[in-house]
Amino acid sequence: MRPIPDRWRVLGVLAALLAIAYLLLVHWWFTAPMLDLGGQIRDLSVQEQSLRAEAAQRPALNRQMAQLQVFESGHPGFLPEASQELASAGLVQRLEQVVATASPNPNACQITARTPAQANAGDSYVRVVVQVRLRCGMAELAAILHDLESNNPQLFIDNLDLLSRRSYLLATPDDSGSMDVSFDLYGYLRSVPGGSGG
Repeated sequence: MRPIPDRWRVLGVLAALLAIAYLLLVHWWFTAPMLDLGGQIRDLSVQEQSLRAEAAQRPALNRQMAQLQVFESGHPGFLPEASQELASAGLVQRLEQVVATASPNPNACQITARTPAQANAGDSYVRVVVQVRLRCGMAELAAILHDLESNNPQLFIDNLDLLSRRSYLLATPDDSGSMDVSFDLYGYLRSVPGGSGG
């Protein structure tokens, strides 16, 4: 074999030294950080595009929120009062109005009891409950229950109990079809439990 000329050997050693110098002095100090910075720039660019897409949707979301607020102002589902005490008084007042409308004759339908009650804990919103007792005819009762549950704010009836007065009292001409009725009337405050409404 012919010996490798000294010139090529020197060039090989010089190339190896340059490669080592590049790795030690250039790659780890300049190239690797620049590659890492390039990756970060790409990630930031993707994030920027995502944020721009979300920002472009904001006007449409604002319009939808405004429409929802307008609808809710015309169709309030929550009780308008700011506290449970005021809301209980509002429920009683609403009940009295509905009973008076359904039965202009006070002898045909009477409220015999209306007692604010403590709601069960654990509801997502503050529940305001009034326990109601009526002495009422069946037609008037149907109108009252329908009126309470079909208007705004949204009210609910629970624990409905009907007892015919004929079962324990002698019937008289003006109690024909009259019943003793008890139920829980309730609605919700807008604020969540623990907030200013509770």
